Amino acid sequence: MGSLSEENYLKAVYHLSQTSDKKVTPTAIARELSNNPASVVDMLKKLGDKKLLTYNKVKGAKLTEKGTKLALEIVRKHRLWEVFLLDKLGYKWDEVHPLAEQLEHVGGSEFAARLDKFLGFPTYDPHGDPIPKADGRVAEVSRTMLIEVEPGKSYKVMAVKDDSPEFLNYLQKLGIGIGTKLKVIEKIPFDGSLVVQIEKDANTTISNKFAQNVLVG
Repeated sequence: MGSLSEENYLKAVYHLSQTSDKKVTPTAIARELSNNPASVVDMLKKLGDKKLLTYNKVKGAKLTEKGTKLALEIVRKHRLWEVFLLDKLGYKWDEVHPLAEQLEHVGGSEFAARLDKFLGFPTYDPHGDPIPKADGRVAEVSRTMLIEVEPGKSYKVMAVKDDSPEFLNYLQKLGIGIGTKLKVIEKIPFDGSLVVQIEKDANTTISNKFAQNVLVG
């Protein structure tokens, strides 16, 4: 594996390539890593020299097969650590991500394999994201943003797009977690907000922004 900084760049490029149809630009990477675009271009050139990715202004940054393998190993460890922190150490949902950001750089593939076995080979992390297997396979899941679903039907929360402590705390206050059943009662044309029923409790109104960050199936 490379340095901590190189690993963060590989993970950032992988994440951006999975969450957007647009090309992965230095500006997008800088935003993802809270860095400046000039230093991003320098690092992309360095990773290009190591054959971990390709980059040009027209096509943006794209991981090579070798780079993808390393990025998936980092993502795998990150998501396994999140499961460990939540299930074994009792950390809260909103606390596991920043800790896993540090722990993901510990150990290699053998370490990840032992952690995976210890945890009982979990399929998803606490935020609903699939955990890559040792061979790089990632489970495909069918998910829809809550804002896009039809009123009158019930859905199950599969994942969240926003893993900030503020949003996760808000979800917890509403009693929403991975697996929670939601029924969309009404869409409000004025501002795009939704009236939803959480499990079988009373109806609650949630904002358009909120509904864009909850993925259901």
